[in-house]
Amino acid sequence: MSAEHNAPANATEYISHHLMNLRANPALTDPADPSHFHLDTFWIALILGFIFVGVFGLVARRASVDKPSKFQLFIELIIELVDSNVRDIFHGKSKIVAPLALTVFVWVTLMNAMDFLPVDLLPKIAAMFGIQYLKVVPTADINQGLAMSLSVVLLSVVLGIQAKGLVGFVVEFFTAPFHAEGTAMKIILIPINGAMQLIEYGSRGLSLALRLVGNMFAGELVFLLIALLGMSWTGANPGSILGLLGQVVAGSAWAIFHILIVILQAYIFMMLTIVYCGLAVEEH
Repeated sequence: MSAEHNAPANATEYISHHLMNLRANPALTDPADPSHFHLDTFWIALILGFIFVGVFGLVARRASVDKPSKFQLFIELIIELVDSNVRDIFHGKSKIVAPLALTVFVWVTLMNAMDFLPVDLLPKIAAMFGIQYLKVVPTADINQGLAMSLSVVLLSVVLGIQAKGLVGFVVEFFTAPFHAEGTAMKIILIPINGAMQLIEYGSRGLSLALRLVGNMFAGELVFLLIALLGMSWTGANPGSILGLLGQVVAGSAWAIFHILIVILQAYIFMMLTIVYCGLAVEEH
């Protein structure tokens, strides 16, 4: 890592450095090469996933009916929120949809919440150990968003096959959304219906990923722009003090507003997951 990466010379370099992922193959000269595996996204998402499982497991083991703790009540509130949405939207028979929805909601919320950490905190700590780049918000990485959304789409296909059988699922795949009475017309509509179904499943995956990643990437970029106000500090003069006050006010205001975005995007991802699973088991 060159010296200028440790101390960015200008705003453009500062933002570019923070938007670069830690890649698996540092030997490649082009750090923007998409063939690189994003280690920071993988490890941060994995650690947050283990935190989610560990905390919920600990609360479950220590749960008390007579004297529940405030944290236990908070966890139960989250579970009840997710469970009520699953019961209202998903009308099939599956034991994995509710746990999946809970996992999606909490895990995405935790990954989104990494945006609340000071933008330079973890990257500077990582730089002390020779780590060149570090993006701390996994959901701002399109790879993470696509991985989760494609997993949801594939799971919906599996649920559809379980509910309708392989033959029933394939028949429906090629006979909807356009229906016909005659055999000849049904045969003519097979490629059209197949193409429409592929587009529908593909759009589900893209819409899930792009909605989440777009919002979180934009939020991360706004925090970086606010952080740039602190780079204007040149001493105890009116201009620097004004810039510092602007950074504090703008950062606090955006962080408060961003709380809504963090939770809302996780909630939308969870709701669409339930909806897609529900559509997969319904007859069309």
